[in-house]
Amino acid sequence: MAVRIRLKRLGRRHRPFFRICAMDARTPRDGRVIEELGFYDPMVKEVDARAVLKGERIDYWLSMGAQPTPKVKVLIKKYGSSGTHLEAQRGALERLKQKPTAPPPKVLVPVESPAEITEATEGAEEAQAAEATADAAETAEATGATEANSTAEGAESTEATEANEATGATGGEAEAAGESETEKEAEES
Repeated sequence: MAVRIRLKRLGRRHRPFFRICAMDARTPRDGRVIEELGFYDPMVKEVDARAVLKGERIDYWLSMGAQPTPKVKVLIKKYGSSGTHLEAQRGALERLKQKPTAPPPKVLVPVESPAEITEATEGAEEAQAAEATADAAETAEATGATEANSTAEGAESTEATEANEATGATGGEAEAAGESETEKEAEES
């Protein structure tokens, strides 16, 4: 009897899965199996984790004269007992065993009735209005001193412009006249 090491197709349409089996050469592709020697799942994302073989049993069947198919020959060369990709396969299998961690669940706030929502927004609006008036009062106190200074300066400047209009001075003459008037006022007090 001629023994072949070949792939036996399982799975479903568009989702193949294969078992690597020792079979009689005359049996159909998905027929009776002598021994299952591993599996091959082409849909796994990690390329090196797609094939898992029983290396010792494959060596036994090869020593007995079993002939692998071309695809199985490539898999044996890569992932057999003395394969070229064994280290990469171990790493890929370890990565697949690790379960991905999901982000923490979102906390959902219970939905309030429309009446409660309007009450909450009215309360929030009142609080914002109170804060705004408090801020305005603080800024008024802080700016009150500077406004008093600026009104005194403004009064002096209006007096100077009225004096210039009365004397008919313009331009640089007005500035000189304004300076001289402020100097006279400073001397008098």
